[in-house]
Amino acid sequence: MLEAVLVLLAVALVWTSVKLAGHRRAVRTVREALVQRQTFLRHEHPGAAGKDWIDFCETSNDLIEKLTKLETAQTSQLAQLDATLGSLKEAVLVVDSHNHILLANSSLQDIFPRATEIIDQRLEVVLHSVTFLNYVDAVRKGTAEPYHEIEFVETDETRWVEVTGTTIPALDGASGQWALFVLHDVTRQKRLERMRKEFVANVSHELRTPLAVIKGYIETLVDGHQDMDLADRTRFLNTVQRHTERLNSLLDDLLTLSRLESSNSALERESVELRAMILSIVEDYRNRPDAAEHKVITQLDSAINRLILDPLKVTQVLNNLIDNALKYTPAGSGITVGAELHPAEAEVEIRVSDDGPGIPEADLPHIFERFYRVEKGRSRERGGTGLGLSIVKHIATLHGGRVQVESTLGEGTTFRIWIPTHPKQ
Repeated sequence: MLEAVLVLLAVALVWTSVKLAGHRRAVRTVREALVQRQTFLRHEHPGAAGKDWIDFCETSNDLIEKLTKLETAQTSQLAQLDATLGSLKEAVLVVDSHNHILLANSSLQDIFPRATEIIDQRLEVVLHSVTFLNYVDAVRKGTAEPYHEIEFVETDETRWVEVTGTTIPALDGASGQWALFVLHDVTRQKRLERMRKEFVANVSHELRTPLAVIKGYIETLVDGHQDMDLADRTRFLNTVQRHTERLNSLLDDLLTLSRLESSNSALERESVELRAMILSIVEDYRNRPDAAEHKVITQLDSAINRLILDPLKVTQVLNNLIDNALKYTPAGSGITVGAELHPAEAEVEIRVSDDGPGIPEADLPHIFERFYRVEKGRSRERGGTGLGLSIVKHIATLHGGRVQVESTLGEGTTFRIWIPTHPKQ
């Protein structure tokens, strides 16, 4: 009798173990189905049959189906949003309630070139700006300004961005709100505004100096011309004349620069024998009194044919460069005006070189800026307006060319201008 009971217990134990193993396999299968978002087929595990088991499988399958639909809807909404915002010029950024980046269109990378592969990254890692992060918090709290200018300081440059933001419902059904930001790059406007202010300040300063001198001397002449010696009166009038001429030169250069920078600054192109034009300009300088103590020579490539360019503007380029060489090199210095054809690059190089004192290396990057002078006081004394080299650069650019300066202290300076042999129409 005891042996029969033991056998029955053993059989029951084995049956229970097999049943438990079947249940474990079924549970593992359900868990894998939930993770992989796959429908669970309960008939694959008949050993786990029963009403409760059937209800559990049906509930699991319903959850999988709902979750799949929700994820599909979220992906579709994000894809539609990305497609809609991708063509915008303004940068668009969407972050979740924990500042993880969910969407960023291509324009964001135009503003921040280093912001690559940023989806799912935290906002703090991508955009290093405490001001912007504070603005994000203000948007979530509803206290943000409609538009806010933020300065992003990078290692190599500074960007100014106008930002507006708002909260939007979370597309994934989560309880927290997402935040959407539109960023408009205003760096160019900021730079132009700064340049305008600097230009107005420089013009005011440059005009004030000769006008103050003229005003002072004229007032002295008006008040005391009857008792003034003829020599003093003549000296005063010569000073007034010199500063008037300087004022006139400054206004002429300002008008020239304004015309070159205007939208309708078209070139009057024509076919020109460049070598003949350069020889004529150099010969005119050789006959000037201020060039009598300088040696002006030419080095012209015989392979240069006729070029299509604006002769008046190119003449102005050469005049400005030769004038500078005469003004800022001592008597006895040599000045070389050259031209060379570069067939491979389809361009002609025009250069003006001197063996004068040279330009400090620190000044070279700024030499073509408006009103920039290497020696401020001496430049004004010699009649320089500080606009000549800026005019040279603009004329070269209008021709589709470029400029470059090379200089070594104590050895001289060379200005190079490249002009295409086949200008674009």
